[in-house]
Amino acid sequence: MDLKHLRAFLTVADTGNVTRAAEVLHLVQPAVSRQLRLLEEDVGAPLFERERHGMVLTDAGHALAGYARRAMLELDRARIEIAGTGAGVSGLVTLGLLPSTIDTLSSPLVTALASAYPGIRIRIAMGYAGTLMRWLVSGEVDAALLYGAERSPEVQTTPLIEEPLWVIGSKKAGLRSDTPVSLASLAGGKLVLPSTPHGIRALVEHACAVSNVTLDISAETNALSVQRSLVLGGHGLTILPPIAVAEDLQTGKLSGAPLADPPVARTIVLALPANRPSGRHVRCAVDLLIEQARRAVQSGAWPQGRWLST
Repeated sequence: MDLKHLRAFLTVADTGNVTRAAEVLHLVQPAVSRQLRLLEEDVGAPLFERERHGMVLTDAGHALAGYARRAMLELDRARIEIAGTGAGVSGLVTLGLLPSTIDTLSSPLVTALASAYPGIRIRIAMGYAGTLMRWLVSGEVDAALLYGAERSPEVQTTPLIEEPLWVIGSKKAGLRSDTPVSLASLAGGKLVLPSTPHGIRALVEHACAVSNVTLDISAETNALSVQRSLVLGGHGLTILPPIAVAEDLQTGKLSGAPLADPPVARTIVLALPANRPSGRHVRCAVDLLIEQARRAVQSGAWPQGRWLST
């Protein structure tokens, strides 16, 4: 299986178009088509369906894509590590961050890494907890921040931060940080919540079951940006940790109040693979990630967060 064929395959999968893939790869279109044909002959199955709007992966194509991405990632890691031999700590580190934490942590982390370990190349992958867990187990990320509720024998976790969930609404909702809102009081209004199996959705559903409360969900989404947009548009209240919309709360675009009766909190944990060792460059990057999270809590950049780790 030729690496050039795999690279062409992944580029077509990402772009959905042979012509665009050829431009990205700086090749002519017939060359890319030939590489795809040779790869399909090699694996013995068609990898794409040629549809009117572009190239769509078949079941075999989806299966190969996962393996191919991991193989290319491992080769990138080896290339960077070998190139940095003798030049201090070096290598490629891929860290997974939750959508609610990525804006707060990514820039300080990249700055700290560039200063302390210029030989480390960082990749930041954003995903929800379930997705990050799968990537961590498969080796697509080296470490991740997850919800404490996520469990797997293949992952070891360290609790870092506990934070309460808040009721978040538009400015007109008039929610106040010093006036908690009971879960039962939300039963008569519209709510915009994350789609299942999102971790926050699971926490909310558990609280509803314990309190015998039924919520009227007007919309569900697996994208934090859409959730925020719907609340800003007045389509309902939502339930989130304050860090997810910290800037909007600070500027007054959104209003928020602690969720009470019962109070609901989530725990952010650092997750590392238990089924493989982490290199020195990964441990160095993880140490800086932990430090930036701690600083965010202590400075107030992570609102309502309570530091748990020693």
